Amino acid sequence: MAEHKKVRKAVFPVAGLGTRFLPATKAVPKEMLTVVDKPIIQYVVDEALEAGIEHFVFVTGRNKHIIEDYFDIHFELEQTLRERSKNAEITLLAGQLPKAGTVSFTRQQEPLGLGHAVWCAREIIGDEPFALLLPDMIMKSDTKGCMKGMIDLYAQSGGNIVAVEECAPDQAHKYGIVGVGDAIGDGFHITGMVEKPAKGTAPSNFFINGRYILQPEVFKILETQERGAGNEIQLTDGMLKLLKDQDFSGYHFKGTTYDCGAKDGFILANVAFALERADIRPTVIDGFKELLKGL
Repeated sequence: MAEHKKVRKAVFPVAGLGTRFLPATKAVPKEMLTVVDKPIIQYVVDEALEAGIEHFVFVTGRNKHIIEDYFDIHFELEQTLRERSKNAEITLLAGQLPKAGTVSFTRQQEPLGLGHAVWCAREIIGDEPFALLLPDMIMKSDTKGCMKGMIDLYAQSGGNIVAVEECAPDQAHKYGIVGVGDAIGDGFHITGMVEKPAKGTAPSNFFINGRYILQPEVFKILETQERGAGNEIQLTDGMLKLLKDQDFSGYHFKGTTYDCGAKDGFILANVAFALERADIRPTVIDGFKELLKGL
């Protein structure tokens, strides 16, 4: 098996305004909204950590300083916890704190799309492959995390990887869909990609779910990429150009994805992760049984 350049860095595009969660996101970034007792972004960072990512690159915008503060030491809080002998809380905070020098922040000054946000990280990523994790998406699996599975597939295939899931065929027009080629590991070679195909024209029912491993050549493509849908620089357009010269594989993720950028997905994520918590599970179950009476 050929060795491929290690994926050490991950990009998290967190510059979005979160308008679907107004008024909450008027003052709090959507990535800092909590699922049970952890911010959405912490779940995504934990997924990257499990996969062996060593450097975390956040592409931020105005009013996102709270994210930067979250991944830093809070001296006053920790001092107060020590004075009150809150040892469990101190250990909890220490566990979520990245090592010094492993986190970088860069600004996307204008909301020009996902492709532009990725391009903004080019100087920090440099000439090496990188992971890209959309921070709205929380992945839940009973085995290994989505990005860990992608890293394992990358060790076999190299090239570029996108995570995919299956949807009902009559729903394929709502997603970015990939064409399915020969099987490889826990996935397959991708033969093509199309964004929201017209009904009845989708090449498969495998949709892109918000996790990527990309080669650095995508930066050069995005640098001159014309604006596409929504008058934004679309990552899919850049990947389609890269597909002409490089291999793409799809990692078939078989867990559950919660779109926490949508209210229903956010609520379902809270329920799903609350039911995994032994300390609150009985109360949550009883509460839901009561709420569902008569529906």
